[in-house]
Amino acid sequence: MSSVSDHVGNYEREMDIPILIVGGGPTGLLLAHMLTKLGVKSLIIERYPTRLAAPKAHALSPRSLELCRQFDLDVNEIRNIGTNRDDAYWVNFVTSLTGQYVGSLPYERMDAEVLEQTPTMIHNIPQPRFEEFVASRLVQDGVVEVWKNHSFVSCKQIDDRVVTVVENRGNKSLYNICSRHVVACDGAKSRVRQTLGIECEGESSYETMMTIHFNANLREVVGNQVGMLHWIMDPEVSGFIIGYDLDGNQVLICNFDSKKHPVESWDAVHCRSVLTAAIGKSIPFDVLSWRPWVLSRKVAESYYKGNVFLAGDAAHSFPPTGGLGLNSGLADVHNLAYKLAAIHQGHGGTSLHEAYQNERRHVALVNSQQSVKNGKQIFGLLKTLGTTDTNLATAKENLYRRITDPTTRSEVLKGVEHQREHFDNLGLHIGYVYGDTEIPASASLYTASYRAGARLPHAWLSKPPSSHLTSLPAISNTYVRELSGAALSEKQYSTLDLLSFDSFTLIFSSTFAAHWPALFSELRLRLAKSNARTLKINTAILGQDFNLIPGARANEWVMGMQLEHGAAVLVRPDQHILNCYGAGTKVDEVLEGLLGHLGV
Repeated sequence: MSSVSDHVGNYEREMDIPILIVGGGPTGLLLAHMLTKLGVKSLIIERYPTRLAAPKAHALSPRSLELCRQFDLDVNEIRNIGTNRDDAYWVNFVTSLTGQYVGSLPYERMDAEVLEQTPTMIHNIPQPRFEEFVASRLVQDGVVEVWKNHSFVSCKQIDDRVVTVVENRGNKSLYNICSRHVVACDGAKSRVRQTLGIECEGESSYETMMTIHFNANLREVVGNQVGMLHWIMDPEVSGFIIGYDLDGNQVLICNFDSKKHPVESWDAVHCRSVLTAAIGKSIPFDVLSWRPWVLSRKVAESYYKGNVFLAGDAAHSFPPTGGLGLNSGLADVHNLAYKLAAIHQGHGGTSLHEAYQNERRHVALVNSQQSVKNGKQIFGLLKTLGTTDTNLATAKENLYRRITDPTTRSEVLKGVEHQREHFDNLGLHIGYVYGDTEIPASASLYTASYRAGARLPHAWLSKPPSSHLTSLPAISNTYVRELSGAALSEKQYSTLDLLSFDSFTLIFSSTFAAHWPALFSELRLRLAKSNARTLKINTAILGQDFNLIPGARANEWVMGMQLEHGAAVLVRPDQHILNCYGAGTKVDEVLEGLLGHLGV
């Protein structure tokens, strides 16, 4: 079976597939991979014959890398693609790349200490490279077909099946695909969402932006002032350069006045002028593409209708300020994949549809609001510098006066410092708790939570977990050069590695071996007689299947889990805690919690 195809042919006969995925971007590709690992077959249709080469998102959050690792996508290999940590560590605020330096902030949490909260710190990789990585894995799997140049037209649910009309754009023919479920990963302008009549909440317009993809060697230009992001304060630019690869691949995202420079007036000449202003001097570079867009926030009012789901940008679109869009989409399908697998394998009910929406939509609302807040703050900083004056010469004069005058420079530096939360979203990346409806006080603050709905907190294991749980390669943190060999040897396996992608996992201590193994045996017997007889469930026993690296973090983890007080914690396949149980819990309570979650 081919994995990637234009699939030109005759479609007189209706096709049938368990799950149809509309959209072959990162969210659709990752969902297909996850479903394959879970034993559920899917098909991807992708509207375009080729994906855009221009980089869009550039960062995989710690959570995205954690879920990639769980589904056997090697994070060590991913980290060898993209921007190395040394080049990506900083956000620089400058008048231009060769102009005056104003200040710097760390770009996200790439300090060694963050490895106490996550086994996989953030990594910067152009979105097209990540897509290629996952697509190559689909080819290796040899199960999923990606039909390029095939476009969604409409869909209709008949009983528990969805009939989707698809156009082969190569020969203009129409054909039907029948599936039990459809997942729309077809982007912010989702045709599927429009067909379903699902409206979005949010603001449709803030600022008009332009993305310019260019190829230039900027390493000699920036010298030692390397960084992932370079905020250009010059009013002729008013934007930022993303240094995907300082030796070549770059993007400038800038704010522009659409009245003074209408979209249709932009051409390669104007792009070169803006880029030269951003760089600060004339150097050789190639303009590869330019694309206008609007800074806006939208979240779908519903994440599903019947057996059709929205995920990724089809469900939510954010401003790029904060890097939350792509990562939210990847977390969507991580949440959805095991739920769909449960339904297809007979141990999940339709209440999981609503559970997906309830869990993921609130996360999107929080992330979208933070992205807007970040955008307003950063462009607000530029306004306080006087760079928004309609007269370009006056705007430039305002900028240079305010960053050099001692009476105003301190205010400028305060404005830069005020952007710190924008570039540290650890709390949003790994701290969301399903079931919470509050807005976090800070995007940056992460406190490990050991309650239902939270991601199982990370702590380092002293050796690989028992083979009946998972079998994953050791994590390599050698890119964190300040860590000693001894420290690196203690950072190879995480408590998250206890959790198989296709199983619920009951975690308890061997100190209480009398109670929980007996309960677990009875639970399995009861499940075998229930509507969830196909459900997989593991035990991970502290002191038997795993041990922790001794220290304060291990003590905190055991205490938070209450394992030494006889408690047990049941974790879902998506690494989020389902329930916490005290010593003396009866099997009926555990069974009821499982079946209630699954809706059977």
